Amino acid sequence: MNDKRDNSGALFRNDRKEADNHPDYTGNAMIDGKEYWINAWLKEGNGKKFFSFSFKPKEAKSRSASNATWN
Repeated sequence: MNDKRDNSGALFRNDRKEADNHPDYTGNAMIDGKEYWINAWLKEGNGKKFFSFSFKPKEAKSRSASNATWN
């Protein structure tokens, strides 16, 4: 995301989806000055389509990746 405005983000279709539990869309957002990864699944319930989201702080992903490298 080039334009990092607070309380905004972007989602893109996940072209690498290989399983049903993989997100349909992925992206990132900045909320209260912190960057987050976003995953979104397109679901249907009660005859209506809706999005289900998960948010993960960006530093959490890089921290766990660096721990895996050093262990």
